[in-house]
Parts: sequence; C-alpha cells; structure tokens
Amino acid sequence: MSKEIVIIGGGIIGLCSAYYLQKEGHQVKIVDQSNMDGGASYVNAGYLSPSHIIPLTAPGVMRKGLKWMFNSSSPLYIKPRFDLDFLKWTWAFNKSCNHKHIKKAIPAIKDIAVLSQELYDDIKKNENFTFHYEKKGLLMLCQTDKMLESEIKTAQLAKDVGIEAKEVNLTELKKLEPNAKMNVKGATYYQYDSHTTPHEFMEEMKTYLKLVGVEFYKNEMVEDLDIRNGRIKVIITNKQKIIADEFVLAAGSWSSLLSKKLGLKLLLQAGKGYRIDTSQETEITIPAIFAEAKAAVTPMNGFTRFAGTMEIAGINHNINKARVKAIAKAVTNYYPNIKLTKKEKENVACGLRPISPDGLPFIGKSNKCHNLTIATGHAMMGWSMAAATGKLVSEIVSDKKSSISLAPYHPDRKF
Repeated sequence: MSKEIVIIGGGIIGLCSAYYLQKEGHQVKIVDQSNMDGGASYVNAGYLSPSHIIPLTAPGVMRKGLKWMFNSSSPLYIKPRFDLDFLKWTWAFNKSCNHKHIKKAIPAIKDIAVLSQELYDDIKKNENFTFHYEKKGLLMLCQTDKMLESEIKTAQLAKDVGIEAKEVNLTELKKLEPNAKMNVKGATYYQYDSHTTPHEFMEEMKTYLKLVGVEFYKNEMVEDLDIRNGRIKVIITNKQKIIADEFVLAAGSWSSLLSKKLGLKLLLQAGKGYRIDTSQETEITIPAIFAEAKAAVTPMNGFTRFAGTMEIAGINHNINKARVKAIAKAVTNYYPNIKLTKKEKENVACGLRPISPDGLPFIGKSNKCHNLTIATGHAMMGWSMAAATGKLVSEIVSDKKSSISLAPYHPDRKF
C-alpha cells in the first residue's frame, strides 16, 4: 500500500532512503535545513569499505582520546565541555571500548557494508548512472613496525569473516603503486573495497529522484513535531506544516535534537572531518589510509582528495587550522613528493558525521514513536552503509522482511 513519506534530512542516507521508498510506490518528500550541496555527504573520502569492520569504539580509543584531549591537532580530538548529553555519550562510548563489543560489532558492520556495496552496483547498473566508481581496493599504509603488526592482525580479523585482505611488502606495494613515492614500512591491502567521487553520486541521485516525483524542500528547518498517541501527525518547519503517514529521521548529527521532542534521547555526537582537494598530479591510483595519522587519500574524478581526523567538539562548522595543518603534514610524511599549496589548504571544507556510542548506526523504529523510522549514527561509515540503510528503511516502512537482521542497530538498544 502506497504511503506518504517525509524524510527529514537530504544527505546520502536520506537520498538512498528516498530511492528505495519510491521504488516501493510510496510518495516521498525530503526536507532539509540546507541547500543540499555541502556537508559530510559531499566532503567525505568516498570509500565503500567493507574492510572497515572495527568500530570507532576499539579498545584503547578512549584512553588515546584522553591523552590527546588538549592537543587540537591530534588524530582524535575530543573537546572537553560540561554538557550533559556529551557526558552521557562519553560514558557510554567508554563502556563500548572493549573486545567483547568488538567481537559482537564486526559481523553487524560487515553485513551492512557488504550489502551496501552490492546495492551501489545495482543502482549504477539499473539506472544507467555515470558517477565515478572504481574497484581498486584500499591500502593501509604503515610507517612503524608496531602499526604494521597491528594492521596485519586487523587484516586477519577481516579474513576470518570472509573479507579479502593481505599484507603487502615494499616490493609488492611498488607493483601496486609504481609511480607514487611513499615513505612507509609496509601495508595491508583490502582488494574488495571501492571508491567514488561523492558529489557526482549525490547530484545524479538528486536528478533521478526529482524525475520520478520525489519532492524536495530545501532550506527548511524542522522546528517542531505534532505528536499524538505515539505517532507524528505533522512536522512544522520554518515555512510550513507537512502531513504524512510515515516519517524518516535521517538528519545526521542533528537527529538527536529532533529525537528529544519524541522523548527519545539518541546518544549522538557530531564528529567533524576535513577534506583538502588538489588538482596536482599525485600519481596515486589506489585509495589509502595513513594508519598512524588517521588520514586518507582518494584519487577522484579529476582531482585527489585528502581527508581525515575526528574532532568531537559539538555541532559547528568552524575550521580548526591546526587540524588542517596536521592533514597537510601527514600527506607529505607519507608521500614525500606531494606538498599541498597554501591555496589548497585555505579551500578546506568540513562535514559532521553522527557518532553513536558503540560505533553502530541507529536503524529502525523506536517504541517511542510508531510511524518514525530512524536512520542515523553511521559515524565514518555513512557513505559505505548508505545504500543498505536506504534499503532497510524502505523494508521497515513497507512492512517487508529486512535484508539483514536489524537487531544490532535498534535505536532503543541499551548502552
């Protein structure tokens, strides 16, 4: 049965949800507070990475976060502040940083990331999309023996759950990247990973959705919800009131603000990431992550993108120059022949990624509201998990059996 659906949030999760919902015959509207041309969905590294099976809540992460708390250029910067939501999230995050949780999270992350990559393949083929999309794998570049040993262990964990991964020595690395000079001791290589140029996919998907009748309401902020008997009747924006049968909350880092109106306290924090683009000829052909620096490089369509760091400092788009400098320094440390220009560093952009306390997204319906499907909290895996999340949202709204188990992602789960 066709339903009227309103999706709150027009990022990659919102667009993919709209795509699958309209395929089921539903009438879809997307409401977004921005002009839908910036943010995390546009400035990310463009990875489709089933290899990223370890959640952000790895053992020792909080200890490192505390160590780096007063270093604004560190790979993980958690800005200390007296905010009740932040303190609750920090407590829950710390509780999740253990091996038992990692073991539980790995299959949940792998299942949704693998499904998502398969769905990206289907979308491109079925809709004749032309967005840049390559399957060249992903390198984890290591400059120290200690990090290389750690990454080899992670690669073995990936192999244990069926993901292709292997260690590559310097000779093998040279064969993979013959023209890019690298200052590393070795690497691991995930052959199954893919990469894209994000804005191309976003623009092509928006064009398609408009053609099939999805309505867009840009620059509209949802200010209130009319809730009766556990159901949303109307959403109230700064411009109008919108009635629908079902609602989808895919507002990224802002989702927790709206969820409070339902009496649902989603524990989310905004994790700011940065990107620097260069049109220099870098000779880089395979995406890579700088293991020690926690930064990444992606050869995109016509340019190369360097991205990274995790800054948990509230919802804001302030550019921290120390973090930009740290990314630029890491680029030259790993690729000695590449030096980003002053202009390239000044043209930096950032995006906010919604981070749950256990590194798993929130996907599903809360008991607090019967006609709201939540889809947020994907942290650094939003791009990798988007297509599958959209498919799952459509299955929930359409009362169909879900493609994978939703239990690990339930929005009412305890921390």
